[in-house]
Amino acid sequence: MSHTTKEKAKLLGRIRRLKGQMEAVERALEAEAPCGDILNLVASVRGAVNGLMGELIEDHIRMHVVDPDKEADAERAQGAAELIDVVRKYLK
Repeated sequence: MSHTTKEKAKLLGRIRRLKGQMEAVERALEAEAPCGDILNLVASVRGAVNGLMGELIEDHIRMHVVDPDKEADAERAQGAAELIDVVRKYLK
């Protein structure tokens, strides 16, 4: 079973929120909202996409590379934990 299948409901919730955010951008453009407002909406979408990407990458590392919480080799566990932290920081 894929890790995305286990987290399906949570991931679909994030996708639905993203759809709502994109629809807000569309409505703002149609209403000819000020460009600053539209830029803020798009920045929110970007943040949400980055959050989704970070979650997917972290889950992939934990399921297919090394789960730092279950790894017996302390050095590998530390390396995996550091990689997850770097990905989180990079995508913020």
